Parts: sequence; C-alpha cells; structure tokens
Amino acid sequence: MNDADTEAQRSILVVAHAHRADTVAAAERVVAALRAAGARPVLALDDGEELVQAGPSLADVAVLGIDVPVTEIELAIVLGGDGTILRAAELVRDGSAPVLGINMGHVGFLAEIERDDMDEAVRRVIAREYEVEDRMALQVRVKDTADSVIYETWALNEATVEKASRERLLEVVVEIDGRPLSTFGCDGMVVSTPTGSTAYNFSAGGPVIWPTVEAIAVVPLSAHALFAKPLVVGPEHSVAIEVLERTNGTGILWCDGRRSHDLPPGARVVVRRSDRPVRLARLHPAQFTDRLVRKFRLPVEGWRGPAAITGVMPTQRPAKDAATAVDVEIDVVGSEVAP
Repeated sequence: MNDADTEAQRSILVVAHAHRADTVAAAERVVAALRAAGARPVLALDDGEELVQAGPSLADVAVLGIDVPVTEIELAIVLGGDGTILRAAELVRDGSAPVLGINMGHVGFLAEIERDDMDEAVRRVIAREYEVEDRMALQVRVKDTADSVIYETWALNEATVEKASRERLLEVVVEIDGRPLSTFGCDGMVVSTPTGSTAYNFSAGGPVIWPTVEAIAVVPLSAHALFAKPLVVGPEHSVAIEVLERTNGTGILWCDGRRSHDLPPGARVVVRRSDRPVRLARLHPAQFTDRLVRKFRLPVEGWRGPAAITGVMPTQRPAKDAATAVDVEIDVVGSEVAP
C-alpha cells in the first residue's frame, strides 16, 4: 500500500449545522481541503441531511455511523461555537478522536482558533501538528427511592438539577461522599468541571477554575439559605443532589444543556469524575489567563508585568536573547491579551 492509499483511510469528522450561510461555506471549504490532502471527510447524519440541501457539493460525503464507525474517526473539526463543540464531543464519545473547535460564533470559549485561520488549521490537522489535551468529564447517574440507577449519562461542562416549574422552589439536600451537607430550597444546583467553570457555573457566581486543576464545583442557584456558597471539592469525591419528597413539584436534570431527564420527588442525582476524559486538540497552547482575557475582553491597561523588572517576559517558550524577549512580549500582549 502506498502513502496515498494510507492517507485516504484517514477519516476526519466535520461538525457543523446548516442554519448559517457562512457555516455551510466553511464546511464546504474544509471538506474540499481534506479531500485535496487525501483524507476522507465525514459528516454526522443529522448535519449531512441539512448541509446537503444548503451545500450540494457535500452530497457524497461519508456519514458517521453508516459509512464510517466512530472508532475510525481520527479527529473532529468543529465549525461553530461552544454548543456545537459540546455536540461534537457527544458524537465522538464512543471513540478516541480529539475535538478541534473553529469559532464561528461569539465567545467560543472552547474553540481553539477563529475562522480566519481555517485553512492553516486543516493543514496542521493533516500534518498532525497538534497537541491533545485531556479534560475531566463527569459521570452522572439518577437513582430512584430504591437506589436503583434509572438513568446514566456524562457531562463535559456541567450537570444541573433545576426546578421544572418556574413558580416553585426545589427542595434539595446536598451530599458529599455519602454524608449530608445542607438542605435548602433553591432554583437548582450546578455541578461543574473546570472546563464548565466559565459556562453556567460562571453565570451562577461560581469560581473560575484553571483547566490544570482537577476539581468539581458545586454551586446553588438562588438558594434560600445562609450556608449556600459555592463549593470546590477534589475529583475523587462524590457529589449527590437529592430532590426531597416534600418538594411541591418536580425537577429536571440537564447535562451540558443537551441531555435531560425528569426528576420526581425522591430522585437522587449522583455526580463523580468520569474515567473517560474529553480530548481537545490544541494548535496554539497558551496560558489560560490569556484565554480568559481574550474571550471575556477583560481590561488589562496599565499592566506593568515582570518584564519591567527583569527584562524578560515569562512565556511557554524560552527567549534566545533580549531582542527575542521583546518580540515575544509584543506577540503575547498584542495577539493574546489586547481585546
């Protein structure tokens, strides 16, 4: 078998939706580039049906689960925002493919690059010039009053127990490692990973957790209690949220805003670290601080920094001399920090 035959067996999943013309055009562009490089582009079944109507050139693209099993997917290229990336992680969950996000949305916190760098991203995917970063995921189980598991799923960002009726409170008890912590009425509870700490957890007033910190955040939503502060526990701990039987109404479990399950009074949601992380492909490994500043457009004017004292700007790559150090500082401040 020659090199061309070998490369032709490489299957790259392209995840996009057809609701925006620029996303359809981007999908056509990525598919064409993959084919030109000798790789096999693959579309999800639902995506393919909609994309073909908007982009006829995609009509003969292989379909995930029909033409190509998920275990043969080498990598998933995602065209969209964080919601599309979460959907891609769901699509490749039963395989080992990392997910590379190209931001077509607004904040796009999980995305690796912006749409202007799309062609370069495809080139580097073909050349395998990327690193893979494992992100902690959550295992989520729902148990009934007999302690039987009636539903099981997973989450990359968060598992949220919420009230199903807008006008009613949810009565819950929070448990850590099999021991009760506190009971109160609330609108819900968010159990988040470090990856999800900048999502629902952030909006609910929870802490931002660096991806290198393996931890689970537990954040009450509008709790009627004095002791209802965000908690951060280690990844080895188990967190449970019980919907008390005295609750006047029902709850609902949401995982990553994509998978849900109704929670009657007495239901128990147990969350712990999953033994299977989610894999993200990275083309430009960067400081998480810089990502926060860039994505949230945080003000950093007036920052003096260690370079003013030492003359050397700390980076992830060493500077060869003083001139190089200046160039690195301009690159970091200009490209990564300045909004």
